[in-house]
Amino acid sequence: MNNNSLESAPNKFHIPSLDGLRAVAICIVFLSHAGLSKVIPGGLGVTIFFFLSGYLITTLLRLEHIKTGKIDLKKFYIRRMLRIWPNFYLVLFLGAILTALNIIPGKVNLEGMLAQVLHLANYYGIFWGGVGTTIGTGVFWSLAVEEHFYLVFPLIYIYLLKFKPEITQDQLLAIIITLCFIALFWRVYLVLLEHAPQHRTYYASDTRFDSLLFGCGLALFKNPVIDTNHQMSESLLKYVWLPIGISMLVFSLVYRSDLFRETFRYTIQGVALIPIFIAAIRLPDWGLFKILNLKSVRFIGVLSYSFYLVHHTIIETLNDYFPEYSMLLLGLAAATLSLLIAYIIHKQVEVRLIQIRKKYSR
Repeated sequence: MNNNSLESAPNKFHIPSLDGLRAVAICIVFLSHAGLSKVIPGGLGVTIFFFLSGYLITTLLRLEHIKTGKIDLKKFYIRRMLRIWPNFYLVLFLGAILTALNIIPGKVNLEGMLAQVLHLANYYGIFWGGVGTTIGTGVFWSLAVEEHFYLVFPLIYIYLLKFKPEITQDQLLAIIITLCFIALFWRVYLVLLEHAPQHRTYYASDTRFDSLLFGCGLALFKNPVIDTNHQMSESLLKYVWLPIGISMLVFSLVYRSDLFRETFRYTIQGVALIPIFIAAIRLPDWGLFKILNLKSVRFIGVLSYSFYLVHHTIIETLNDYFPEYSMLLLGLAAATLSLLIAYIIHKQVEVRLIQIRKKYSR
């Protein structure tokens, strides 16, 4: 594989701007769920999470290959499980217990629980409406999409590294583009010919995997962290590509055609996020990107995963208990409780697992 400037890649990969982008994504999702869905597009927050996940994980895979000459698939999946599963199952089972005790309103049944335990929440929601799951845990659909994606993508990437070592970055990009077009054509087919409802194309892994692939594409082709000798000029990024990306993102949100919304929107957003992510990584001290690197913003980004897991359940529970209170007051209470619980999970679960995860990063 043509690695260009990979010999200069860092051994440790952490970019504060990515935590800032996580904070932006979770704020978008939260505000949408807190009652502002008509003006705040919660789906955009999830798409940002997908892009970020694809970029980050694929970059880490590249760095591992640079450092060791191979990728240890077993260690990859162990790291993935240690990062995702402890928080996920803690929140899942705690929510079920509180529901059974009538502290959280609603009912949980075996089918709904099994679907979530087995990371099939998205398809269970599509075909069975999420019946029998803890209120607010419908957000687990996006975790299911990621789990499905990472069962397949690392295998494809490792195959290319092992059996196609001569493959170039241009060829990798061509593969990514082809897969993204396949996802787009599949959505168009479902919407136009099968008249699939919105929740079918929005929640399903087979219709959303390109949202992660766009991030993978950035990680594999002219990665702003790794391929530092092959980047566009800073002025071109600032005054041409970044405005184009922002304009595309805005267009994807204001154009309200039903056909467009569930077909081309995800593709346009994926393309639009490329220059935005490049700018956030390369220009952390420029313009509004400075905000992403504030300690308070990055801290919210660090807590974003656990915050995402609990926030909607907290919102729905508070709305049920205190329907007479204003949306603003309930929103502030939900944000405070979500941050507090996310912080406790971070300290008691994530921090305690850091050393174990490091063991599988060597």
